[in-house]
Amino acid sequence: MPALSGDGRTVCVTGAGGFIASWLVKRLLEKGYTVRGTVRNPGLVRLVRNGVWNGPFQPDYITQACFEEKMIEPAIHGTQYVITAAADAGVKRVVFTSSIGTVYMNPYRDPIKPVDDTCWSDLDYCKQTENWYCYAKTVAEQGAWEVARKRGVDLVVVNPVLVLGPLLQQTVNASTDHVMKYLTGSARTYVNAAQAYVHVKDVAEAHVRVYETPGAHGRYICAESTLHRGELCRILSKLFPEYPIPTKCKDEVNPPVKGYKFSNQRLKDLGMEFVPVLQCLYETVKSLQDKGMLPVLPPNDQDELMMTL
Repeated sequence: MPALSGDGRTVCVTGAGGFIASWLVKRLLEKGYTVRGTVRNPGLVRLVRNGVWNGPFQPDYITQACFEEKMIEPAIHGTQYVITAAADAGVKRVVFTSSIGTVYMNPYRDPIKPVDDTCWSDLDYCKQTENWYCYAKTVAEQGAWEVARKRGVDLVVVNPVLVLGPLLQQTVNASTDHVMKYLTGSARTYVNAAQAYVHVKDVAEAHVRVYETPGAHGRYICAESTLHRGELCRILSKLFPEYPIPTKCKDEVNPPVKGYKFSNQRLKDLGMEFVPVLQCLYETVKSLQDKGMLPVLPPNDQDELMMTL
């Protein structure tokens, strides 16, 4: 069946002021949807007034007290409430933003095979390693699937890796700080670790693709490339040599950690083409500079380097 289009139809985006969600709102408006979004901070409506979001967008304000109450509940409950509310309202399809943290935390997996949508993090292993982020995300997603099955909701899940790219907001988020700390000098060395990356525009597009494609189902890993921190720092130093980017690994004894290879084939099958990680990193730093979050140091032919890398 052909993919659907906006045509003024109404969609709801929860947490519409967030890093990923703000780009999703922007993309939906570009495609002609009417968007209702839940926001915690009324100041985020400036995204509409300043023309960052162009189109029919209506914010629903949620009080801070409500969010404080939700934060003390187990992660699973908040997700279940959203899907239950969607079912009660007659919503047929829900696209849930999960995390790669629900996928890869499993020591028993064959390290040679790519990590795909069939993989799940092992909850016992998450507990043993005290990785409560992955534990909470996994419990939340599993709970979402359970409620969706019981209520007859057509649930589709997007599992993004670390998301980078330009900011629409005026604050640095946790994923952007992952790069920023290597530019400001706050990190003198890099850790012996690997990380997968994806552009925020691709994450937004992935949500739209799985929503609009009637045959979309299950989980979709949203990833472009995996880099060791050393590779990340070397790319940053070539793009922006004026910053004090670390050149030494904190762990000089052990060999470099090899990162997971994530399969994004299911999204490619929907026509997705991913922004290369080099461009993703470049646009992330330029956004930080443009918003005054990162001081602009005297240039060192960085634009020429961008063209030749």
